[in-house]
Amino acid sequence: MAEKHSPRFLRIVEDARRRIQETPVAEVKGKLDRRENFLLIDVREESEYAKDHLPGAMHLGKGIIERDIEIRVPDLNTPIVLYCGGGFRSALAADNLQKMGYRNVLSMAAGIRGWCEQGLPLEKHRQA
Repeated sequence: MAEKHSPRFLRIVEDARRRIQETPVAEVKGKLDRRENFLLIDVREESEYAKDHLPGAMHLGKGIIERDIEIRVPDLNTPIVLYCGGGFRSALAADNLQKMGYRNVLSMAAGIRGWCEQGLPLEKHRQA
């Protein structure tokens, strides 16, 4: 069930979408199936990631990605696919990463909801 977002939030997401590239769920699934070399980053909250996430995804939440990305991903040419619940937070994060100089960033349209609607597999967080 899609959440109802405020008009101002939707305006900043639409503004970010004018500057970023989005990719459909099927393309991300294809990249995973082909074992392409890219980082898949879940930008949702830690509790959302812990519940379930896309196979092989690392977690860098929207609240910290701009702070921590340079340490985790120092190469500005690294292919990165971001996703969230429905494609809104990942669009905002992609816009910010591009402003920071990252050149190969995609936001997965429809987010994990779109992934689940296609019946694709999820992983659960494993405790260390």
